[in-house]
Amino acid sequence: MLFAMLASTTCIADGLPPPTTLHLVGDSTMSNKENLNYPERGWGQILPGFMLPQLRIMNHAANGRSTKRFVDEGRWAYLLSELSAGDYVLVQFGHNDQKKDSPSRYADAENDYPEYLTGFINDVTERGAHIMIASSICRRHFDNEGKLKRTLTRYASAAEQVARKHKVTFIPMNTLTCDFFASIGDGASEDYFIKVPAGIYAKFPNGKVDNTHVNVVGATKVSQLFVRALKAQNHPLADYVYRTLL
Repeated sequence: MLFAMLASTTCIADGLPPPTTLHLVGDSTMSNKENLNYPERGWGQILPGFMLPQLRIMNHAANGRSTKRFVDEGRWAYLLSELSAGDYVLVQFGHNDQKKDSPSRYADAENDYPEYLTGFINDVTERGAHIMIASSICRRHFDNEGKLKRTLTRYASAAEQVARKHKVTFIPMNTLTCDFFASIGDGASEDYFIKVPAGIYAKFPNGKVDNTHVNVVGATKVSQLFVRALKAQNHPLADYVYRTLL
């Protein structure tokens, strides 16, 4: 206890913010990737590179999860068991919630998805912690005329409505990322997503083009957009931003 008090005093004396924890909750677009030989990265995996070490980042995000599946598997309950008063929680779902052909994951944008988000907000605030709701990052889908298709707008809108209703922080990651990819266009946006040739990876012997998951460049860009959003909103976590360029 004494050590913690001394550490906090030192941080304040040095002009640094006190130690705190940020919990990341989401799907594969945010999660840590163990196989570093494959180019896919979650943006939560890159985020620590932008932040001061006084911010401890715990990445609970997992591949293939939706709001519903995250709760049903007990992952949310585990997060709550690790949560302390004063911590921050960032929730970002949507990609898997919209999969109607997957009953274990599907949560409709009008009812179930907002209900799960509301439950997350209530659980976190009841424990004296701070929650942020973010919309899903953009998929890379352009039409024949080179216009970006925004495939997650219903879920992004629902996330914003829930956040506004409960007066918690909303980070418009869908708008920020879609606007960026739309601005650079179809061809240039390829550099941020998975595109591997045949004969490199045993899992994908014929190669793979993936317009949902980002590579290290894409994950870095998404993280950059997130920290810039923190600073633009004057969010308390903006004090922990070490840099906005890697």
